[in-house]
Amino acid sequence: MSQSNYVKKVAIVGATGTVGSLIVDELLRLGKHEITALTRKDSPAANSIPAGVKIAKVDYDDESTLVDALQGQEVLIITMHTRAPPDTQLKLVRAAAAANVPYVLPNEWGCDMADETLAKDILLGDTEIPVRKLVEELGKSSWIGVVTGFWYSYSLGFGKQTFGMEWKTRTWTWIDDGETKMNTITWPQTGRAVGKLLSLPIEPEKEGGPSLSNYKNKFIYVSSFCVSQKDMFASVLRVTGTKESDWKFEYEESTKRFEEARKQVFGGDMSAFPQLLYSRLWFKDGSGNFEARHSLANDILGLPKEDLDEATRLAIDRAEKGLKYH
Repeated sequence: MSQSNYVKKVAIVGATGTVGSLIVDELLRLGKHEITALTRKDSPAANSIPAGVKIAKVDYDDESTLVDALQGQEVLIITMHTRAPPDTQLKLVRAAAAANVPYVLPNEWGCDMADETLAKDILLGDTEIPVRKLVEELGKSSWIGVVTGFWYSYSLGFGKQTFGMEWKTRTWTWIDDGETKMNTITWPQTGRAVGKLLSLPIEPEKEGGPSLSNYKNKFIYVSSFCVSQKDMFASVLRVTGTKESDWKFEYEESTKRFEEARKQVFGGDMSAFPQLLYSRLWFKDGSGNFEARHSLANDILGLPKEDLDEATRLAIDRAEKGLKYH
């Protein structure tokens, strides 16, 4: 373990995934940490790990391999698909405790999971809440949940199920009155947030100063934009040079969209999951607008202010190309 007031050794699961690769790139850019990527022994992902990152091959059915890989690490970052086996995170948390890893960043990276009703409504609570509870029960590590909101460019470019835009048909679906605001984030800002978080001193260097320990067993909230559908549509018009008269409009209620998607998902149609997820965050209860309830850490972390239209331009490019993947 480092004897300084800064963490140095960071292990990450999912280093080549969407979120994981952003974090790895930022940590490499900062050059302050020793990074180890945990990969399955038979995973081809090891071939995509960038230079400067150590590789530890593990077997999730053999806890000793996980513990060995985590020995001496100060932070474990978990990034994985929401449909990964639910016990995978629990195995990692137990191994982190056995290896005395002080900090675990669980697989959060999205909605405000401090709202347990919301967490259960979007069908992620039963996976994520037990992870945090297990960290606390084992008592060897502390968790830090990074709340970012949805990825802006990905979500806007995805289609009707998410932010309501179908670019190729110039159709915009207004959800309720289109005025509900939601926190969103860009991909680069996600990486920057984690890099800056792990660059904070472990303990405050002056009274009241920022520190990693301030976030022990807490959520940290970061964002790029807090915008409504009307804000998004105005940005689309600016970026594309289109006019309102070029678009067709549809109107739906967030609660009805949510219930329809919920029935489909519980009927076995997981293609409706994006609509379930996003519709719930468009509710007028403000569950998507977490900065109205919690202080953002953007200034503490020194995160830059970003250009909404630039992020919209990327979304239009993705929509034009028909990109649905992350």
